[in-house]
Amino acid sequence: MRNIGSVFIGVFVLFGIMLVSAEQSRSHCQIPCGIYDDHARVQAMLEDAATVDKSIRLIIDLSGKLDPQSQNQLVRWVMNKEKHAQNIIATISDYFLTQRVKQSQKDYAERLARHHAVIVAAMKAKQHADISYALDLKTSIEALLVYYPDAK
Repeated sequence: MRNIGSVFIGVFVLFGIMLVSAEQSRSHCQIPCGIYDDHARVQAMLEDAATVDKSIRLIIDLSGKLDPQSQNQLVRWVMNKEKHAQNIIATISDYFLTQRVKQSQKDYAERLARHHAVIVAAMKAKQHADISYALDLKTSIEALLVYYPDAK
């Protein structure tokens, strides 16, 4: 039982480190360079959402297993889920809300609500290990595709 406690302490320490050093590499610079690929960012968020989905599925599979390898993998999948959900939050807040959603747009309130829905869905996916939250996250991101179609 003592080893399981150590594993959980390790999870919290690693999670804390992850939060402090959360990368925001998917966000574009906040200068007016004009180099944007909104559709690619939505696709990247969908990839992150698929990773959240897979992580939750594997967390469910590993839950209840007490051998050290299963516990190790469980911790890794929890951290993975957190990281990819945070990537989505960062992309919405640091890229879309700061640069692409503008008050001058006629449908500003609707756009703002849809982008906010993605952030909320990502937060809930971080908080829960239920596949329905991963599905909600994917659906909320897909709702943004009407604003950011493939330019090809």
